Amino acid sequence: MAIADASGLPVAAHVESASPHEVKLVEDTIDSSFTQYAPDKLIGDKAYDSDPLDDRLLEDRGVEMIAPHRKGRKKPNTQDGRKLRRYRRRWKVERLFAWLQNFRRLIVRYEYHVDNFLAMVQLGCIKILLRFF
Repeated sequence: MAIADASGLPVAAHVESASPHEVKLVEDTIDSSFTQYAPDKLIGDKAYDSDPLDDRLLEDRGVEMIAPHRKGRKKPNTQDGRKLRRYRRRWKVERLFAWLQNFRRLIVRYEYHVDNFLAMVQLGCIKILLRFF
């Protein structure tokens, strides 16, 4: 998982196995940030539509989660159209993943150990950041 800023540059990266759901990994990803500041708003896809996650992030960290509602949502809607306009900028996060796919070692995952793979992801993020500064 990765967090990008408003211009699509990496802010945080976290590596975990494929079995836990993305909702459970959001807080660990925020904790593994490259900077000391937490984002004010997070934009996620429909998988992040979770009221307990929204409450935890807002109360504990002061982070507002913006995610469109899933199709079969039973509870009343919590997101309005004004907040969801920011969701249109989610392509910048996808662009970050496209930039990371330029590094062959990350696509194929030659690294067997998770720590080594995380180090390669962080090295890729460093190279992306150096390109822009």
